[in-house]
Amino acid sequence: MIHVVLLLVCAGAIYASCEWFVNAIEWLGARLKVGGVAVGTILAAAGTALPESVVTLMAVVSGSAENGNDIAVGAAMGGPLVVGTIAYAVTGGMLLLRQRHKAQQRALVTAGGPPDGSSYDDAADRPVDTERLGRDQAWFLVVFVVKVGLGLVAFAIKPWLGLLFLAVYAVYFYREMTDDGEAASTEGLDPLKLRPKAASPGSLAIAAQTLGSLVVIFVASQVFVEQLEWAGPALGLPAVVVALLLSPIATELPEIMNAIIWVRQGKTDLALGNISGAMMIQATVPSAIGLGFTDWRFDTPLVLAGLATLASVTYLFVLLRKRWLTPWTLLGAGGFYVAFALGLVLTV
Repeated sequence: MIHVVLLLVCAGAIYASCEWFVNAIEWLGARLKVGGVAVGTILAAAGTALPESVVTLMAVVSGSAENGNDIAVGAAMGGPLVVGTIAYAVTGGMLLLRQRHKAQQRALVTAGGPPDGSSYDDAADRPVDTERLGRDQAWFLVVFVVKVGLGLVAFAIKPWLGLLFLAVYAVYFYREMTDDGEAASTEGLDPLKLRPKAASPGSLAIAAQTLGSLVVIFVASQVFVEQLEWAGPALGLPAVVVALLLSPIATELPEIMNAIIWVRQGKTDLALGNISGAMMIQATVPSAIGLGFTDWRFDTPLVLAGLATLASVTYLFVLLRKRWLTPWTLLGAGGFYVAFALGLVLTV
């Protein structure tokens, strides 16, 4: 029972902390005068994804030779799988709920207004740059194909190729941060939660809220993972199923929560940008660590994870290029995770 309680408490703590985090990261983006899209693709993605890379590094440095390597490689493959399927599906589901809620509000207005006398806010959601997101998916596909290919072969200089993955992310980082698009603005931002009465909070307060919320997210995520490790044997699930099917969902909860919060606020561009940026980090930084410290050889479950991720991202790339991106087509990305789960259960 205590494990179930901890799971619920940690999930609540992660969601509440993400509320504080996205609030602070928007103020941070405006203060740094970065591009509006970079708030999601770089600042938010780095904040929620890099702590997981630290965990991967600690697994190979401090863990046992066998288990540490398994954790590192599993995290490097499981993270992109969850973000590239479930996170997009959750975004689609939230968009459908938001559309339904707005339709209900319109019906109330048509009927004479809400019974409590409140007003209806019909503000349009912010537009999504599908062309830019499509380019991000193309970057990811190229990097991920190389990443999976390296897991199928062995040669002497393979560990050094991790530096190439770091270089790719450096280029992506520079491109996003120097984009000449519209800069992030404080216009329309909710007050900083740490300083709710300040019209222009200080940099120290913004930094404190950003770092403080990240610490809570990081700790709660790790406790969540530990409880799932208990749930696996209790449910009779093999270790590989827990490592590739359940644990990555826990470690990617911050990205999923961020998407829920931003879609609820009508900021779908930031939600999708955060997912896209997190995928780029997951495809490069943990991969560089894995290549440098493990033999980076894939077994059948890892190959299945790679194929499911590639299939989902290819699907999303086509949606973006053809401008077929809708809540329902986003929801369809979750089907690739279901297919992977079935394949994994049948092969272990």
